[in-house]
Amino acid sequence: MQINTIIFDLGGVLIDWNPEYVFLDAFHGDRKKMLWFFETICTSDWNENQDAGYPLAKATQDLVEKFPDYEHYIKLFYGSWENMLGGEIEATVEILKNLIASKKYKIVALTNWSSETFPIAQKQFEFLQWFEGIVVSGDEKTRKPFKEIYNITLERFNIIPENSVFIDDNLRNIEAANALGINGIHFKNPAELIQQLKTYNIYV
Repeated sequence: MQINTIIFDLGGVLIDWNPEYVFLDAFHGDRKKMLWFFETICTSDWNENQDAGYPLAKATQDLVEKFPDYEHYIKLFYGSWENMLGGEIEATVEILKNLIASKKYKIVALTNWSSETFPIAQKQFEFLQWFEGIVVSGDEKTRKPFKEIYNITLERFNIIPENSVFIDDNLRNIEAANALGINGIHFKNPAELIQQLKTYNIYV
């Protein structure tokens, strides 16, 4: 197997993003109440809908109408979105840097991210300029794990699935990539990623 392309997810792999950074304070340290809010109101499914291109303002208003008692907290989700960015995951960024420096691979990114908030990340993280290209779900009006976004990535960058490796922290997204013939690495931490890359004869 000759790997010539590496596809990186961003959030959870290269960028630390976590709504708890905002909401644990908003709920005065009450983790149980915060988790209830994420499971019932500002759910991951709701947020992923915006990753697929649904307008943030409309999504916020939809929830406010449904849960008016939680208007303040609902508006906080995208109103304080930038504060959910915890910074870059330095050890993974170092891996990325070394892979690019080797000049052996085409390196692109595939991310579930709202097109409205992604420019904020682009300004904050210099390494986002290092990629040959980035497929942003919000721009494409679809998202992982739907096959359309993988096919967009493959076609846009002329990638042969069997010659590529996709790194993502969500196992669901890896399984979807595998179904299309893309080799997947389920990211857990940078040290383990180095070992997983070695199984594809990729050394950093």
